[in-house]
This record gives sequence, structure tokens and C-alpha cells, in this order.
Amino acid sequence: MPKKAILLLADGFEEVEALTPVDYLRRAGIEVCTAAIGSGKNVKGSHGIPVTADALLGDLLRQEKAPASSWDAVLLPGGMPGAANLAASAETGSFLKDMAAAGKWVCAICASPAAVLFPLGLLQGRSFTCFPGMETQVSGALWQEKPVVTDGNIITSRAAGTAAAWSLTIIAKLAGEEAAEKIASSVLLAKLDPQNSV
Repeated sequence: MPKKAILLLADGFEEVEALTPVDYLRRAGIEVCTAAIGSGKNVKGSHGIPVTADALLGDLLRQEKAPASSWDAVLLPGGMPGAANLAASAETGSFLKDMAAAGKWVCAICASPAAVLFPLGLLQGRSFTCFPGMETQVSGALWQEKPVVTDGNIITSRAAGTAAAWSLTIIAKLAGEEAAEKIASSVLLAKLDPQNSV
């Protein structure tokens, strides 16, 4: 069975950080569902680009007795106020904690590691990275100045410019290094560098 990932969208999301992983993961044969936070599927990015999500997170959560069992990974783009809107969503917080507790991949980029994962306690004792300067909002975790940091089942990254590396790291975890290398080659990216992760 193909691996399944869910990417959460809230108004103000960073477009490159949302759409790059959707594109790359789907190229790698991973099923990706985009799920909007709130009451409508139409979500607008931080640069005014509208995106129609595949589903509403609330609907998906109500349909499943154990929603975390349905997914192998959850992805959180950054951007403001997108990350703040994700952090303000109780259903998002509950879902993320369930996914982390189930050992599923919890992946966040840019503002989301600090704004969303840290308040939920998901970075406690972990190495992580995030948008430069936002690490000052995080305590009890070890910030790394690297494009992508993997610690246990948490994968964090820094910004729109590292979205490709973040996406390839997620692909490597879900589908293997060979799949990640194949996507990197097909889109003419440099080879995945394991030195960029811890």
C-alpha cells in the first residue's frame, strides 16, 4: 500500500512550503491529502495565492475513530499568519499530538516548529530548526543551523528556500533514499546530502 501524508492548510500559509512537498511527494508515489483548517476548503496563502484543499481537517477527524492510524506523516507549512492560525486550532493540536504519540512523522517548516510544535511540547528535548530568529521562542530543545533536522519522528526545516530539501527528507523516510534521489534527479536538484540532517 502507498504511504499516505496529510498537509494542513490555514489562511496565510507559505505557498512554496505547502506546494513543494505536495508536488514532490506525489511524484514519489506517496498519497497526499491537503486538509484545510476551519469551515471552508478555499485557503489563501501569505502571498495571496488561493488554493482549494482536498478536504476539511474537521471532516476527516470526524470520519475516523483513530485518525492518526490513517496517515504516515503530517506536514505543516510555515508562513504568517498561517502558522499562528494552525497553532490556534484545537483540532490541529490534538491531531498532531496523536500523530506524534503514534510514532508517525510530524514535519514542520519555517515558523511552524516554533509556533505550532513547541507549544504542544513536541520539541521537548529534541534537536530542531526553524525560520531564523524564531528559535528564541523555543526552550528545552536544541536548535540546529541546518536546512533540515530530523530527530526521532520529528522533521523540521527553515524556510521556503529549504522546502525542496525538506520534501526530499520526508520522501526518504516514507519511501526510501532511492525514491528521494530519483525525485531530486528528475527535477534537477543536487543530490540529497545526509550531512544536512542530524
